[in-house]
Amino acid sequence: MATITALTAQKRNKDRINVFLDGTFAFGLAAAVATQLKIGQSLTPELITSLQQEDSVEKAKEKALNLITYRPRSVAEVERKLREKGFDEPVITRVVERLQAVDLLDDVAFARYWVEQRETFRPRSRLALQQELRQKGVTRQVIDAALSDLDETAAARRAAQKQLYRWSNLEKYEFKQKLGGFLQRRGFRYEIVREITEELWADTVD
Repeated sequence: MATITALTAQKRNKDRINVFLDGTFAFGLAAAVATQLKIGQSLTPELITSLQQEDSVEKAKEKALNLITYRPRSVAEVERKLREKGFDEPVITRVVERLQAVDLLDDVAFARYWVEQRETFRPRSRLALQQELRQKGVTRQVIDAALSDLDETAAARRAAQKQLYRWSNLEKYEFKQKLGGFLQRRGFRYEIVREITEELWADTVD
């Protein structure tokens, strides 16, 4: 066993503690993990391993919190990012479970957020949104629920209206070609594209 001889805050990060064993620096720990330690305490190799595992969980949790503070994320996104950072699967599982327990990770809420953001800023077809959410690792059941109220025609109209200024002075054929191509790239079906391009062309010549 080794004995703790000093516990000092790191100079560059006051939320981390340097642990000295038998007079020598041994390892750093998150302050939340180090709260259970005191000078003079003896540590077995098994306890040291456990403390370092808890520290990995705290590090991974901080990485995950930074990700979801920037914008909501799906569970699969967070898991993938943590793997890229080198965290092992047991650590990732514990972090995800902790964040889910306090509703900071929720695929249902994430899918709803994603659809609302697209609807507001970059309207897309149902198919395009399905593909995007699948790429985020969201299940089909959750995707279907998030898209249950989507009005594709209205979404196509909003998407097209945001672009009208670019093509309003074109002749009919070129106008429909440009606008139709834009809507097709957003994943809208031919029937909807035709309806919206005809509708908005009529509006421009009124």
